[in-house]
Amino acid sequence: MASKLCPMLFRTAARSAARRAPRPQIRTFTAATARRSDSLMVHRDTPENNADIPFKFNAQNEKLIAEILKRYPPQYKKAAVMPILDLGQRQHGFTSISVMNEVARLLEMPPMRVYEVASFYTMYNRTPVGKFHVQACTTTPCQLGGCGSDVIVKTIKEELGIKQGETTKDGLFTFIEVECLGACVNAPMVQINDDYYEDLTPETTRQLITALRDSANATGSTGAAAKKVPAPGPLSGRQSCEHSGGQTNLTGEPWGTETTRSDL
Repeated sequence: MASKLCPMLFRTAARSAARRAPRPQIRTFTAATARRSDSLMVHRDTPENNADIPFKFNAQNEKLIAEILKRYPPQYKKAAVMPILDLGQRQHGFTSISVMNEVARLLEMPPMRVYEVASFYTMYNRTPVGKFHVQACTTTPCQLGGCGSDVIVKTIKEELGIKQGETTKDGLFTFIEVECLGACVNAPMVQINDDYYEDLTPETTRQLITALRDSANATGSTGAAAKKVPAPGPLSGRQSCEHSGGQTNLTGEPWGTETTRSDL
């Protein structure tokens, strides 16, 4: 009996020891800067972001909020939390704790519910960002398209003198890497504030950053400065996402019930 039990006991002990043995922590490969989880879900008071800093929507945004709330039944007005948070971010520059608290007050929501939304969606910037928020897509299509996003990221870092997750000393540019922005056919691309700039090369990327910097530092006529900044969209000469070599199909009359072959 003992001879039968011993092998089973040895096997059980070996399995227990294997379960208790520490396993190496392996992280998947990524080129982006690591983002600590507490920066996403935990608020820490800072001089520029704390609940003692007052925030109120201006008159223009109050009118927009009234229009937004008309889209929802009164008992479900908390569903407007996302567009109103976006308004607060645009007015204040980022989604501070004061912005979130004011949105909670307006929508009669527990503040924690607003914090949950703002900490879940990455489009809400919970810390201050520069005047130009440069978001470079580094997902596979942008890595493979054109010159590749790695070259664009390298160019941005060299031109701005900062790394991912940092802001320039003059407060003009904040640079981060992001996942797919949905403009894969015009890769590589970046989003700057609300605008997409696509079909990028190192040269057009430098020109874009220089134009944005000049427009922010320009004095006098703002119209003259604005003309230097390229229009959003492809910077390769394309109007949209059409084939760069021109139209290659649907160049003639399509076949149909009223179209027959000429040799019949």
